[in-house]
Order: sequence, then structure tokens, then C-alpha cells
Amino acid sequence: MNIRELTASDAEEYWNLRLEALKNNGDAFATTYEESISRENPIQQVQKNLSSKDSVTFGAYIDEKLAGNVTLLYNRHTKMKHKAAILAMYVSPSFRKLGIGSSLLAEVENTAKQEGIELLQLTVVTTNTSAIKLYENSGYVSFGVEKHAMKQKGEYFDEMWMSKELEKDNS
Repeated sequence: MNIRELTASDAEEYWNLRLEALKNNGDAFATTYEESISRENPIQQVQKNLSSKDSVTFGAYIDEKLAGNVTLLYNRHTKMKHKAAILAMYVSPSFRKLGIGSSLLAEVENTAKQEGIELLQLTVVTTNTSAIKLYENSGYVSFGVEKHAMKQKGEYFDEMWMSKELEKDNS
């Protein structure tokens, strides 16, 4: 497994994995597949996002194929620069159970520490028990549930808010 930061040159590959995520696990994301495919110039938008200084996206590669990804979104408000959010975590079903999710989280945490981040936060749909287990096993704890956080086709989805305090690097 190779994990690296994705760049604008990875936009098409990332976009294809994102569409897969929205098809396979649409309930887990705020954006719908239909919204995504109707965007104008989606690859250009992804290139812009992957080039932003406000976030960093990592991809996990198995045999040179993008198998999973995760994004770390920085806070730019002065009073909140000590924390960041984990977004858009996804591992393709054919590559699950290989430790990719925990490896992506470890990469995000290492990068966050290097950037002086003290607290990581994320949300996860409460029905996504495998993701919740991954986060709990990685040291994330729940600090609340947002009822009816999302609604699609008349069905509500609750989201669990989770966080992890990062150990300060004393080197």
C-alpha cells in the first residue's frame, strides 16, 4: 500500500472514486450522486480543491490503483486553527479489510500534528457501523448525535459527531 497526497493531476482518478463512493454509500455523504454528475466542469473543480491550501487529500494506492481517500480540512478562523475536520473518507469495497482506512487516518493524524492541529473532528452516519468501529478503534470518541442531519427521499439520517485529541509533538 502506498499513501500519498493527491494533487491536481490526480483529479480524474479521484473524481471516479468519489462517484463510486456516492453510488455505493450515498447515505454517508451530504452530496448526492445526481448533484455531483450535474456539476459543470467537475474535473476542474476537483483540481481546484486538490490544489487548495485549506485542505489536503490523501489517496491510498494498491497496485497503482486508487483504493481509498480522505480529506483533512483546516480551519482558517484564528480561534479555531487548533482543530481540523476529516471529510470524504472512503475505501472501495474491493479493497476493504486491508487496513486502508486506519492507514489513511494515521496519515491524516500525522499531517495534522505537523501542522499544529490539536483536535480532529468528523461526522459519520449512525447506520455506518463499520466506519464507527474504525474511528473508535483509532481513538475517536462520540460527543453527540445530530438527529435528522440529512434527509433524502423522505428518509432521515442521523450523524454522530466524533473527535480525537492529538498528542503534542515535543520534538
